[in-house]
Amino acid sequence: MVNNEDDAETYILLLLSDSNLPTGSFVASTGLESYMKHGFPAPPTSTVAQATIDFVRDNLASYARTAIPFVSDAHRAVESLALQDEMNEELEVGKTNVLGILRELDDLYQSMTLNHVARRASTAQGVALLTLYSKGFSRPTSISDFPCTRPTHCEKQMAKLFDEFKMNIRKEEVAGHLPVCWGILTAALGLKLGMHTQNPLHNKKFIFQVERSQFLHLFLHCRSLLSASVRLNDIGPYGAQQIILHAVRPLVAAETARCRDLRTGILDGSFNETTMGPANTWPLGEILAGRHDLQHSRIFNS
Repeated sequence: MVNNEDDAETYILLLLSDSNLPTGSFVASTGLESYMKHGFPAPPTSTVAQATIDFVRDNLASYARTAIPFVSDAHRAVESLALQDEMNEELEVGKTNVLGILRELDDLYQSMTLNHVARRASTAQGVALLTLYSKGFSRPTSISDFPCTRPTHCEKQMAKLFDEFKMNIRKEEVAGHLPVCWGILTAALGLKLGMHTQNPLHNKKFIFQVERSQFLHLFLHCRSLLSASVRLNDIGPYGAQQIILHAVRPLVAAETARCRDLRTGILDGSFNETTMGPANTWPLGEILAGRHDLQHSRIFNS
């Protein structure tokens, strides 16, 4: 039997998995278009479908190692604000601290994103997620037919956090990268998957559940790549579904397990940067993504 909390979380998963949401596949191919234009399918020894799977595997491995630490730390920071609300602690001070942490995370991701094409795509999708929360997931106070029309105190605090972070982006104080914004969004919506850990912002142990947020983020990344492949006419929609069903799930599961404990070091005092920190593991993909704007013709912006 599923309890109310699990049921609500499953509903959030369904909402975030909606292909109508701004996941980026209509504007960004994450280097796939450049990869194909540079002739890496190499027929007849490799089919286009196999080349697509190879790209998804290598790109996902690098993206997971780079992005998941930022998703996790942003999630933990925003989750701490919700815990302060539950314990009736000073929220204004807490919100200021969390905003400072989010700015640090975003600045670090900006410095680790090596080419302008990837930066452009990441910030566009990140800002879209912040707008999604403000316009798409806030309570509709003007509709009287809804059973709960008034936002809770915690939801009001989250709305203020989003508004202030978006203001920082407008002022160009931060860029608003996708992994950071995804962590903020999923924490604000309460998307969890039980994992006992100690939040460094408190001196007590709480249950933080970030694996489901991590898994969904990597799945949507792969789905965007395959959607881009369909738009490029490299594979068909049925072929894309076959790859998602038979190839993507084990890849996402493996990368989630490999990277779920990685951190940026901003929240943690004792931190081994070599083994626990973010890193780019596919230099070739970084080079190809950086050459996207040099193509004679292109479908995607990045």
